[in-house]
Amino acid sequence: MSTENVFQRIEKKYLLTEEKYRQVLSRAEPFIVQDRYPVYSICNIYFDTHSYDLIRNSVEKPAYKEKLRLRSYGIPKPEDTVYLEIKKKWAGTVSKRRIPMTFEEAEAYLKFGKKPGDSNQILNEIDYFIRFHKPEKKLYLAYDRTAFSAKQDSSVRITFDHNIRSRSTELDLAKGDYGDLLLEPKRCLMEIKVPVSLPVWLTKILSDLEIFPVSFSKYGAVYLGSIAAKSQSMRSISIASNKKEEGRLCLQTYSTQQQAI
Repeated sequence: MSTENVFQRIEKKYLLTEEKYRQVLSRAEPFIVQDRYPVYSICNIYFDTHSYDLIRNSVEKPAYKEKLRLRSYGIPKPEDTVYLEIKKKWAGTVSKRRIPMTFEEAEAYLKFGKKPGDSNQILNEIDYFIRFHKPEKKLYLAYDRTAFSAKQDSSVRITFDHNIRSRSTELDLAKGDYGDLLLEPKRCLMEIKVPVSLPVWLTKILSDLEIFPVSFSKYGAVYLGSIAAKSQSMRSISIASNKKEEGRLCLQTYSTQQQAI
């Protein structure tokens, strides 16, 4: 897992079958090494406005988008370190700024506005984001990550996320890392993170294996696959209910008018 708190890089995403995953690992083996923490679980709480404005904007692929999430590595205890992250994307470049704090401090800040220690630039950005958007907990999302970096340039990172799972209830990092699977079994998401461009050896591997980048957001995929459909269904029910009530009132008015006649 990365211990850095400020990132700016280009990220490319690829959906792989199990066969392609193994082929990439085999071909890339001479060029990569495992991270200091090679295998770990990442758990996230995603925040959004009451009507999902942030993710609705994001899935429309604007030039600029942003999101806020609380992240832990594994299921945290009150004293464990978690990270409150604000992630922005502008014209293909991703910047991520985050603050480490205990899980207990994060809960106190997000629920009651109690700041963890002295203010700094990143906390001020997050504070402004919260005041402006008034976000709520909207989604729990976790996955199991295997991470590598290039031998000759550690800023080139390749990660593989398996068992991407989510839930829209029990939105608490301490409640366990269970959830509904997002991808089909034996499929994973590969992410390549580079400062500027992919190295030649990696570009050749992807070309030879006919692996192409995709536009993919984990939160966006969950939103489009279930949350948006559910929200639309609830809106339809609400509209139908309103129309039924309008019809009842019209009938009542007509009946009253007839009696008057």
